[in-house]
Amino acid sequence: MNKYGLNIACFCLALLLLTTPARGIENPNILFLICDDLNCDIGSYGHPQVKTPHIDRLASRGVLFSNAHCQYPLCGPSRASFMSGLYPDQTLVRRNAIYIRERIPNVLTIPQAFRLDGYFAVRIGKVFHYNVPRHIGTSGHDDPYSWNYTINPRGRDKDEEDKIFSLDPNNFGGTLSWLAADGTDNEQTDGIAATEAVALLKRYSHTNQRFFMTVGLYRPHTPYVAPRKYFEMYPLDTVRVPDVPDGYLQQLPNPAIMSIRRKENQIELDTEIARQVIQAYYASISFADAQLGRVLSALKTTGLDKTTIVVFTSDHGYHMGEHGHWQKTTLFENSTRVPLVIAGPGVLQKGVTADGLAELVDIYPTMSDMAGQPKPKHLSGVSLRPMLEDASNAVRSSALTQYSNGYSIRTNRYRYTQWGPDGGLGAELYDHESDPAELVNIYGRPGMEDVQMEMQVRLNSRINYAKQKPLGIKQILEITDRRVPQPNP
Repeated sequence: MNKYGLNIACFCLALLLLTTPARGIENPNILFLICDDLNCDIGSYGHPQVKTPHIDRLASRGVLFSNAHCQYPLCGPSRASFMSGLYPDQTLVRRNAIYIRERIPNVLTIPQAFRLDGYFAVRIGKVFHYNVPRHIGTSGHDDPYSWNYTINPRGRDKDEEDKIFSLDPNNFGGTLSWLAADGTDNEQTDGIAATEAVALLKRYSHTNQRFFMTVGLYRPHTPYVAPRKYFEMYPLDTVRVPDVPDGYLQQLPNPAIMSIRRKENQIELDTEIARQVIQAYYASISFADAQLGRVLSALKTTGLDKTTIVVFTSDHGYHMGEHGHWQKTTLFENSTRVPLVIAGPGVLQKGVTADGLAELVDIYPTMSDMAGQPKPKHLSGVSLRPMLEDASNAVRSSALTQYSNGYSIRTNRYRYTQWGPDGGLGAELYDHESDPAELVNIYGRPGMEDVQMEMQVRLNSRINYAKQKPLGIKQILEITDRRVPQPNP
């Protein structure tokens, strides 16, 4: 028996032990699809070049959130935040390589809460933090309490690291690196993840077990590895490198400058290299989209699409040369804004865009709300269900993101960022009506005093709320009257 057959056999044994009667569509399944380091360079988000037909198709049967933001533009803190429904100042996870229970031992994660309600929770690939590509094929910094069953795919992208080009030789995850790979989609780690997900969905279609399945793809995280055909979709002479105005840095406070110039080998890239980087990133996006398409196709052919809520997102945004920066970890729109699409039962509008603000921390209460399960009272997010029923509704007046010693708030019109206690290390203000690229810092300009004061008051209020101590596990259990699942054996 090959390793995939063994995985399915183990899954079936566990499923037989935990199967419970189905409750019908009022208690839908959950399919949670997460890409790694994916910004909004997606067809359905208006990108003129990047091809993502499967994500676009998902958006056509659900609600696309055009103004959703992460809470920390770094993989580990962001994932710990949205998987727990808590802000980074509550989880205390503000860097990578941390197991969430090192900081908040009694946390009740999203899949853990669904397990309490009788769901079978499955993880395929990266959900909590992994060092990429080092931890591919392992459990990384996963949380074993969250799952009934886990799969750690490993493909050619991991086995052929010696073929990858990197600006910093032998360093792939934290720097710009890429490979137009030989072979097929199915040989790549994310292709294997899709294969596993398809097989499990087919099994689920013959059972009455409700499931919470999370498929976490590694792409488009560096190294940008995808089969060569995806690179060929983006000829280098069609790739545009963003322009940065002369003297741009002079208007920024020092912490903001440090955030966009923290990697010396990625500053002022040669145009030819920059185009190759962008081509590779776009190729990785289209490759990831193809794997999501395989999973979504299986959901439809099995008929499970009628009883399954699909949530698609990324852990944070990403720069492709905007502001002269590459990758993540800034408090600009490119780094904070994320794709978010929700479709399935209970989503009353199809193919519509919700322009109201949303945060990744809202995913947990939204899933609980849509599934009709008891919502843990410790959650800091708000349910997006009103926007799924009518996309013109709004549930937030602002979205909060933090990084390092800075906090940033996004309203429908403005972004306000302050660095250090009470903005003592500098501040930024951007008007999205006139400056959607956030290239003109209008903080301190005449006539902006009232806006600055209002935004500062809003931001400090949000910071105080985000720092509130979450409820302890005994309080949570008293409220929910449920038993915490034990770790995945």
